[in-house]
Amino acid sequence: MTASWKQILLILASCRHISTKTASPTPTPLVPEASLPAKKFELKDAIEPETIELHHHVNVTLECTWTGNQNKLPNLPGYWRKDGQERPDSHVTVELKNDQYNIKVVLIINSEESLGNYSCVFGDETEMTFVLTVPQIGEKRDKPIVSYLRDFVVMTCKMDNKHPEPSTWTWFKDNGTEKQITVDVTPGHYEIINEKDEKTFKTKLKMRDLSDADSGVYYCGAVYPIGISMSRMELKVISFMEPVKPFLYILVEVVVLVAAVLFYERSQSKKSNTEGTSDVPPVA
Repeated sequence: MTASWKQILLILASCRHISTKTASPTPTPLVPEASLPAKKFELKDAIEPETIELHHHVNVTLECTWTGNQNKLPNLPGYWRKDGQERPDSHVTVELKNDQYNIKVVLIINSEESLGNYSCVFGDETEMTFVLTVPQIGEKRDKPIVSYLRDFVVMTCKMDNKHPEPSTWTWFKDNGTEKQITVDVTPGHYEIINEKDEKTFKTKLKMRDLSDADSGVYYCGAVYPIGISMSRMELKVISFMEPVKPFLYILVEVVVLVAAVLFYERSQSKKSNTEGTSDVPPVA
């Protein structure tokens, strides 16, 4: 799913909470950067990427510390990358202080475009990576969901409650246009149920009277102020005869084989009877 489509869905989902009965005389101003909460994350001699989950607008400071190798230069070049691309104007000269190198960057995280993989690079020696993302949906499915024609199916997405509760949930089908599923358009066919319990926040998409057209790839999205956490699942709608087709093929093969064996045994029996009759001497 492209970032642009996810941004559109985020805007659409946000609009669902806007009342159209009253209008504000002036638009709400954007939150000043200075008023955003601040968070700081550090890595030291890290080899594996560090995943950081964010769900609201925030100023983030990322800091990397490297203790260097045996040949510690008094200084070396350093810079930052985002998603593999060098960030403009990020080059600095990193000095050796207290027997280690240190580099940091301050980011304004206010949209999905500002999330991603941020890597600090120390010359040609090493790099460390922070992965900034929205909370991830659990229990992602690798195998398709199978249901039957004229039957119903319920697809579920869950978010562990150790994460913040999503602002809302959204569903859509990837049919080439990534169209959002709207219950009002096809009443009775779709039903979206949002629930929460002691352990999880979850959303369910229930579809009734399934047809071949309902087969395909579906996405559920947990909507947060700075992005949407997506989960993919595939639905296959088949006829009730579909599961028994392999057994029918085997049954046909067995019947053909048994018929061939019986035919062979019968022909051999007739041949034996004919030979036995020819060996009997004629009666005088």
